[in-house]
Amino acid sequence: MGGKIKTSILVDGELWEKFKARVAAERGLRGLSEAVEEAIREELCEVEIAEWLEGQLTGGRPPMRVVPVKTRARTDAAEALRAMRERRYGGVP
Repeated sequence: MGGKIKTSILVDGELWEKFKARVAAERGLRGLSEAVEEAIREELCEVEIAEWLEGQLTGGRPPMRVVPVKTRARTDAAEALRAMRERRYGGVP
């Protein structure tokens, strides 16, 4: 990420006071900027994960073709669900 910037935002006053009080109780008022930054990161986490994954790929681009694979074991989804329900609910479907 880049360097730090100072910004102004408009936020509901009551909401801000609740947020500020919670942050102050957990880490002191000096942690307020850090808490706002964490909230922004959390909101953008999907973007950050996608960017990181792209960086891990050779060439920086995801593969363009997805190839389905066959399972080696015989599976029956209905049978598996029935067994899970029986374990969970004691034999009552």
